[in-house]
Amino acid sequence: MRISFSPQRRDDALEVHKQGDVITINGEVFDFSDLPNGATIPEGVVPCEWIVGPVERINGGISLTFLLPHGANPSHAVAFPEALLNPANGKLAVPFDPPPEPESIPEPEADHVDA
Repeated sequence: MRISFSPQRRDDALEVHKQGDVITINGEVFDFSDLPNGATIPEGVVPCEWIVGPVERINGGISLTFLLPHGANPSHAVAFPEALLNPANGKLAVPFDPPPEPESIPEPEADHVDA
């Protein structure tokens, strides 16, 4: 399996699980196990906004591209993500940037009166 990514400025998240040729994207299941070798599902036929481009079976493996959401200032790893080649079953390591740390606001000093 080869999973590529197409980065896009979005505020949502992408979570992908793989089990053989079955992909679960944000809880929605897509089973590509019946796709024959050399076949292509054209772009836009799979009813999923996260899958962009065609889904193909090349040399026995599935090849597809996911949208990769990112914030306003993505890291290099998210802006230019590497493809996942033959990822293990389970939750996939989708590139992401952790949310920024909230800025700490200093506590106002309490007014006190010495007695």
